[in-house]
Amino acid sequence: MKSKFKHVALVGKYQTNSAGASGANSRAALVAVAHFLDDLGCDVAMEQDTALNMGITDYPALSVAQIGTQCDLGLVVGGDGTMLGIGRQMAPYGVPLIGINQGRLGFITDVPYGSFTTSLAQMLRGAYVEDHRSLMNARVLRDGHCVYQAMAMNDVVVNRGATSGMVELRVEVDGHFVANQRADGLIIATPTGSTAYALSSGGPLIHPSVPGWVMVPIAPHTLSNRPIVLANTSKIAIELVAGRDASASFDMQSLASLMHGDRIEVARSEHHVRFLHPQGWSYFDTLREKLHWNEGVAVT
Repeated sequence: MKSKFKHVALVGKYQTNSAGASGANSRAALVAVAHFLDDLGCDVAMEQDTALNMGITDYPALSVAQIGTQCDLGLVVGGDGTMLGIGRQMAPYGVPLIGINQGRLGFITDVPYGSFTTSLAQMLRGAYVEDHRSLMNARVLRDGHCVYQAMAMNDVVVNRGATSGMVELRVEVDGHFVANQRADGLIIATPTGSTAYALSSGGPLIHPSVPGWVMVPIAPHTLSNRPIVLANTSKIAIELVAGRDASASFDMQSLASLMHGDRIEVARSEHHVRFLHPQGWSYFDTLREKLHWNEGVAVT
């Protein structure tokens, strides 16, 4: 069988060191996938942080930029957090990504490691479903100057401090005042992120094909403050009016400390992430499996 993808880059858990049981398992999984790709005649490379952390020296180590310009496909071996990290970085290059799940949930890394050889063989031959996911650009403005900016695939979250009370946030959409909200925080989530923190805070699930975002208050003081779905063409601004030790997080992987008067602006990114799923993949199958729907119910 000849692979449709000639040059493939492998990405593993950035923060995992090869020492210890978890690191050894991750390293063994990466090596097993690399050998499988070798057997298919692919040119295999390792993302450079993955190679360094895992101590893998048998394959060329490439930076994200090099992967973006030289590779046809990225294979992420890990969990959804690993995919979020590399997905944001790879989006400007348009390189498609396949996720082999070694984590717990696997909403966006949906090829089980235990059966990767069967699924991957078919996908590399061209039997896959392509799925595009939107991204958000966010920046923190202080006195009119940008002091922090980041991209997010899941969500942008403004949160109160761990030991402080509620924050007060002034919210605008497309320049129109929405409300001053007192709450533990506020989540702006993409459809991808609607199954993450937003879901646990009472937000709705949004199908990935819907061009929308959801704005979800976290434990609001006024119970009539409910989640609202917005067009992803909207520009959202959140100003910290009151509250101590507040912060803004982006996919829970980068963090900015906030001061009173800081303004967080969120807008749609021009880039999107390209996911490849096994043939026959369905978003509803993913929800049913990961959220344990129909357990104990006979399905015909």
